[in-house]
Amino acid sequence: MNFRRGRREDYPEINLIPFIDILLVIVIFLAVTTTYARFAELKINLPTSSAAQTPNPPKQIEVAVAENGRYQIDGTAFGEASIDELAAALKKAAANRDDPVVVINADARAAHQSVVNVMEAARRVELTRITFATQTAAP
Repeated sequence: MNFRRGRREDYPEINLIPFIDILLVIVIFLAVTTTYARFAELKINLPTSSAAQTPNPPKQIEVAVAENGRYQIDGTAFGEASIDELAAALKKAAANRDDPVVVINADARAAHQSVVNVMEAARRVELTRITFATQTAAP
């Protein structure tokens, strides 16, 4: 039996859509303004030097890289050489030297790959001391 014919109780409803919208805006704001720690940065300890010259400078192997990709090792021209040919030439140049330094003199317009080839060839023959020659800018 239904004695309450015309009377029905309405329960109040809470509309959650505006509440969710506000929460999403807050989450987006926090995501945009948060700074994250960068774990991919390189941590480098730079060496220090004094003004005094070393009494015995290390032996050097001079490698020149031209703009057109040709190489010259200690005055011997190699043209466009492969990594294996460069490695053999570096091994030959380092044969009578104790722990030599490979000095790469690359042209400013030389291809990056040409310089990387010299570095790879030096790594293959276990020449780990590599440096680059630069010149000072004109004032």
